[in-house]
Amino acid sequence: MLLACGLSLPASAAGQDGYSSYYTNMPVQIAQASAPSIPDYRVSVKDFGAKGDGATLDTEAFTKAIAAVDAKGGGHIDVPAGVYLLGPIELKSHTDLHLSQNATLYFSPDASLYVQKEGAKSTRGRVRSAISAEQCTDISITGGGLIDGMGNYWRPVKRSKQSDEEWKNYVKQGGTVTKDGNFFFPKAPEGMKYDALEKLRNDLIRIYRCKNVLLQGVTFQNSPRFHVHPYYCENVIMDGIVVRSPWNAQNADGIDLTNCRQVLIVNTTVDTGDDGICMKGGQGASGKEAGPVSDVLIKNCRVYHAHGGFTIGSDCSGGMKNIVVRNCTYNGTDVGLRFKSGMDRGGKTENVFCDSIYMSNIRGEAIIFENTYVNKDVKFMMGNGTDIDSTKIFLPDFTDVHISNVVCRGAETGILLRGIPQAFIHDITFKNVTISEARKPYSSEYAKGIVLDNVKVNGEEPKL
Repeated sequence: MLLACGLSLPASAAGQDGYSSYYTNMPVQIAQASAPSIPDYRVSVKDFGAKGDGATLDTEAFTKAIAAVDAKGGGHIDVPAGVYLLGPIELKSHTDLHLSQNATLYFSPDASLYVQKEGAKSTRGRVRSAISAEQCTDISITGGGLIDGMGNYWRPVKRSKQSDEEWKNYVKQGGTVTKDGNFFFPKAPEGMKYDALEKLRNDLIRIYRCKNVLLQGVTFQNSPRFHVHPYYCENVIMDGIVVRSPWNAQNADGIDLTNCRQVLIVNTTVDTGDDGICMKGGQGASGKEAGPVSDVLIKNCRVYHAHGGFTIGSDCSGGMKNIVVRNCTYNGTDVGLRFKSGMDRGGKTENVFCDSIYMSNIRGEAIIFENTYVNKDVKFMMGNGTDIDSTKIFLPDFTDVHISNVVCRGAETGILLRGIPQAFIHDITFKNVTISEARKPYSSEYAKGIVLDNVKVNGEEPKL
């Protein structure tokens, strides 16, 4: 069930021209993000026939408004109060989609509307995202409205994660319950197997190879898959947005940055079914070629339920460089600070700083580094004897990570370091870390060069 209130944080007082103020007293120099430039031209979707009555499909009106603004060289598309039923829409360069406080974009559960667009690269074999942009410059989604992806009509659900009432409601919407009764799959279009739709489901917002992006003040909820997903993007700001889904939504990551650089995430709240704010560096050779997630500042953010409050991985092949996480609160997450990777998707971390992190009611580990996440059979990834086959193995290299000024009350495990013989976790520093009410205080395997400076778990200093 989605939380109805109490999630939002106040939008930035910095406004669109004051984001440089967030970059004071940085532990490492990073490229600063800045807001896009949008022309003053302005239209309303109502001018193009949008009804906003929750019943009429308004996709054509939105598409016409986007085209009209694009023809003028860019501008703002206003969405007045109302409930707008939509199929997928695609933004163009120099365009701001501005949702009024009481505007809701409600994306139709009719899967046939999202058939992959011919020639689109960003879908990667999936259906179209609800909102997409591809190779654009200067785009934004702003205002105070809500964007709902109706993900419950796309995602499979596990019986074990549903109450009796929730399970009944899913079955009522139409679909298939597996013979063993353990899974429900939503209704697929005619001629498609019941489990095929799950493999096609895409993100709520997918921004591919774009520059100068701003998401400000809007709520993104109930995505079929990931909620907010910039992919190979540069100069991205997320300010005062809310991202949420049911706690048990499959693969419903809140915010994922895939091989992006120059990113600022501030004043943002996440409450979702998978990782909260996650850095992804791609898998294997393609991830390495795309380069690192770099120059990222995450500040003044709050994460409630999520698999990880702040997460790096599991895709890390491109690397992680110059990332700062500051003044964040995690309450009720499965893990607080989560660093995860495996032998087919690893990469190197450099200059990662997590400072002033406040956690409570953590269900698993307050802090975890693991190189064993979804590892394949080691023998499969070896060449002759024990030589590593470099075409199959991309070893995790978690190093140069600095965690300081952390307070956590309540966790299953305080700090867990789980390396592998081929890839030690190494040269990580912990300073001024206090964790209380942890059932398991500290565990370390295949880790070296770990520095603990004023670290206490359940009142005691961990023994390396």
